[in-house]
Amino acid sequence: MKMLFKGFKFGMILQLAIGPVCLFIFKMGGNKGFLFAELGVAGAALIDALYIFLATAGITSFIEKERVKKAFKIIGAIIVGMFGLQTILSGVGFGISSNLNLMGSDNSFIEGLLLTASNPLTILFWAGLFSAKLAEQKLTRKEIYMFGLGSVLSTILFLSVIAFIGSITRHFLPVEIISILNSVVGVILICFAFRMLIKSNY
Repeated sequence: MKMLFKGFKFGMILQLAIGPVCLFIFKMGGNKGFLFAELGVAGAALIDALYIFLATAGITSFIEKERVKKAFKIIGAIIVGMFGLQTILSGVGFGISSNLNLMGSDNSFIEGLLLTASNPLTILFWAGLFSAKLAEQKLTRKEIYMFGLGSVLSTILFLSVIAFIGSITRHFLPVEIISILNSVVGVILICFAFRMLIKSNY
């Protein structure tokens, strides 16, 4: 339980760095309600759990190759950029935007999976963290898995709170304000995408 709590605490610290997934969940809560956004939370948590498992299993050598890293960064940037563009179109309220789905899915669970998976280099972060903990603290494999589980639980809790906050805006804010928020989220997502592309060249 001690390692579970440590993992949860560490995960919550990471959650404070607002990223594309957090913005996506907030947007989903505001547009379609808490339960719909929670499907996105489930998708994001599933990918986080997968990455943490792969990191603890030591499956990182393939992603560590420079060409593979660069390819993943570019693909991830494209995915985030498409989410951003789709969000802007829905925020602006073009007549065609309601029927336009650039990601090919209107399922928040699948979209949560895609957006979280768009940064597969996260696995390298987890791999480095777990390697350090194994070396410095001499943790057992069970303790490492408990730490990882705590980190995933922090993702679920934090994003669920974001989904709830987003759903509140749906009930208390005018449609026009929600549209503006969608546009702002879309612009930020596109900025994330450009930053990922720039970093892929280094």
